[in-house]
Amino acid sequence: MNRNNIWIHITIAAVVVTMAAILGQINRWEGSLRVNEVDVENDSASLKRVRQVSETHDSAPEVLVKFRRGVSLDRIREIAAANNDRLDDEIESVNGLVALDDLDDAAAASVAAQYRSMSDAVEYAEVNGQITFDDPADTFSRQDLLDRGGINAKPNDPDFDQQWGLNNLGQDGGKQGSDIHALEAWKDTRGSKDIVVAVLDSGVDYSHVDLRSNIWARPDSVPAYYDDELGEFNDEHGYNGTDPLSDPMDDNGHGTHCAGIIGAEGDNDEGIAGINWNVQIMPLKFLGRGGFGTTADAIKAINYAIDRKKAGVNLRVINASWGSTQNSKALEDTIRAAGDAGILFVAAAGNNGTDNDKRPHYPSNYDLPNVISVAATDRTDTLTSFSNFGIKSVHIAAPGRDIESTWLGNAYRDASGTSMAAPHVAGVAALILSAEPNLTVTQLRTRILRSVDKLPALTGKVSSGGRLNAAKALEK
Repeated sequence: MNRNNIWIHITIAAVVVTMAAILGQINRWEGSLRVNEVDVENDSASLKRVRQVSETHDSAPEVLVKFRRGVSLDRIREIAAANNDRLDDEIESVNGLVALDDLDDAAAASVAAQYRSMSDAVEYAEVNGQITFDDPADTFSRQDLLDRGGINAKPNDPDFDQQWGLNNLGQDGGKQGSDIHALEAWKDTRGSKDIVVAVLDSGVDYSHVDLRSNIWARPDSVPAYYDDELGEFNDEHGYNGTDPLSDPMDDNGHGTHCAGIIGAEGDNDEGIAGINWNVQIMPLKFLGRGGFGTTADAIKAINYAIDRKKAGVNLRVINASWGSTQNSKALEDTIRAAGDAGILFVAAAGNNGTDNDKRPHYPSNYDLPNVISVAATDRTDTLTSFSNFGIKSVHIAAPGRDIESTWLGNAYRDASGTSMAAPHVAGVAALILSAEPNLTVTQLRTRILRSVDKLPALTGKVSSGGRLNAAKALEK
């Protein structure tokens, strides 16, 4: 062997030794990482719970399952445990309905199919879908705090002249009278603190100067909300499904905007006037800062509202300014349960400019006796280009473009969407109840739909053929 070959072999041997050392170190690193993973996964129960909740909201492994009548909660727990699933929550308002978390990281659709195959014990099972706001791209103006001033009007709120949906004088290219006739309605009633309206949304800024006097506070006679699976809630001012230990303060703005349309304090020389100058607004927070939540989150919030109603809170209306194309039987059953408890459910029709009769939008498309689906009109009494419609599935229209209302941090902002139209209807429902508190859900819904202003632009677009009219709705 010549000298050159010797050096070649020595070099190869050195490389082999070095690679072996590196591979050995990599194996040690991998072993260390595996140990760390085990340490985290076997940490305290509280940390494990946080990890599972995070996975639920990120990858949505959660399913909603309705077991057949006669299947006990203990049996449901046994079935879930046998499939390595966890009972997240029992929806008390709907018999047999539970939310389950899969602990195997299986696809949610597969888990739902697995439960559907248990037809002897399961009525239906579905994926827990994601929900978000359904607003058009131009929903919010760039101007957070609007300029004050303008013509003198009643009430004395400085921005009332900009609230064309309540009193349209033809401002900014509008058509006079294309409004809900709030001034006429206020001659009869301006609302009542005896009526509670829930805003099922991103929470409400209950410290807002124009809202704080009209925010619901849990009476001393009503115990704090407790759920067997979820624990005790801080529900002094409502429900927070994104964090049970926190209150329902809005960190997005959308819910606060809806709340102001319903019940910003009127004639207080501040900002705007709500349809109800006096009312109690209950925040039901299930959408987080980014505007996202799940079907299960919405169901749990509605379940809370039903519980509070049964506990003696005079909750009569829920406003739902959001939606998706997922048809959830579990959500439908829970909204039906709200109706059985005497609660009207007002839902935004959606903002895709499409026909809901052909392409359903939920929850507005649920054919339930307590649901009102709301389209959006502009200041000329025209159906907006973004608003969904449907002669069978959409019931009424209301102002929904360039609507000024309350915003986070004592601010005010313009917004557009059926999200803004729905709270006009919810607000008028509360106004009617302030004058006639004993109306049933059916009577209330009928009154609203039969008292519309019929409009050519809405013929063949919504079942009532008209736009909301508060003054007519108050006529007995």
